[in-house]
Amino acid sequence: MEKVILIRFNEIHLKGGNKKYFLNLLYNNIKEAIKDFDCKLENIQNRLIVRGYNDSEEQDIIDALTSVFGVHSISVATEINSDEIEIKDFVSKLKINSSFKCDVNRADKSFPIKSNDFAGDLGEIVLKNNESARVDIHNPEKIISVDIRENGKTFIFTDTIHAYSGLPLGEKADGLLLLSGGIDSPVAGFCMAKRGLKQDVLHFDSFPYTSPQAKEKVITLAKKIKKFIGAKYMYICSMTKLQEEFHIHCSSEYAINLLRRSMIRVANYLCEKYKYKTIVTGESLGQVASQTIESLNSTNSVAKNIVLRPLISFNKEEIIDIAKKIGTYETSILPYEDCCTVFLPRNPVIKPRIKDAEKEESKINLDYILNEIVQNIEVIEL
Repeated sequence: MEKVILIRFNEIHLKGGNKKYFLNLLYNNIKEAIKDFDCKLENIQNRLIVRGYNDSEEQDIIDALTSVFGVHSISVATEINSDEIEIKDFVSKLKINSSFKCDVNRADKSFPIKSNDFAGDLGEIVLKNNESARVDIHNPEKIISVDIRENGKTFIFTDTIHAYSGLPLGEKADGLLLLSGGIDSPVAGFCMAKRGLKQDVLHFDSFPYTSPQAKEKVITLAKKIKKFIGAKYMYICSMTKLQEEFHIHCSSEYAINLLRRSMIRVANYLCEKYKYKTIVTGESLGQVASQTIESLNSTNSVAKNIVLRPLISFNKEEIIDIAKKIGTYETSILPYEDCCTVFLPRNPVIKPRIKDAEKEESKINLDYILNEIVQNIEVIEL
């Protein structure tokens, strides 16, 4: 008899011939998440098991596991032999003071009693040993789960902790997340990571127009979402000189659009240099002037890689709900400016035309300035 943490997954089951590949990714990601704990991870017939851990670390291990995409749910279970008498003896000692039902999963078809029949037998044992217990098969307060596996072992548990599900992160960072100091971009990174996209982070600042505290705020955000998106590197690019040139020589109403286009160009450079395959942004259609169809089309026109916008149809309330859930909201709302607030025009163009943006860019030596900017990108290992 041993207490273990039982890890379940769901979407991986649908991957057919690729199931083994995704399961190996999940196994390796879990192993990385719990590497600082003294425990062992095993793969036993479509169940991942953590065993041999100290009870004092149990909650910390659970917290780490729930941050791993691909994990559907977790239960602290007792592992015993798949023996009828041993299972019944264990269930007889459970303390149940509420409505309940027994749920038997007989993965081992050689076990002599069918699932429904055995569930009924176990239910009678619970009722006999708990005066306050009552059966409710439709809406029970407690479910006694008995998972009889093919290896001769049975897992018994009464509580299930749900995780984020999704797909496990890939082996390498294929995405580059444009991370501002706002609410949206950390959520965008989280949403894409849930689909298996591992990402590093690119941030733009405008020191001295933006403060060192603003930069530190975004570094904190990057570290908060690292456990979700798998980020190893954070790139920090100063846009100060470019914004000054736009402010002096170009139409003020195009300032934001020109800045966004230049951000994509910097991302292009990093994608080419470090082999990222896609750019991720926190844009949501219609939320601000830089997020109209025309504005998005203008920035897309300079992108050399696909730009993923997972929040494109989300409203602000939906985004805030996720930000609170993943623990980034309180940091995101700290009152420090970001580069998009520098030289902010009173009336930014809402429907920019690509040819007009190109005309404005021709007023400065854009390629020369961009080349200087990318040569001075700061790289931080998270």
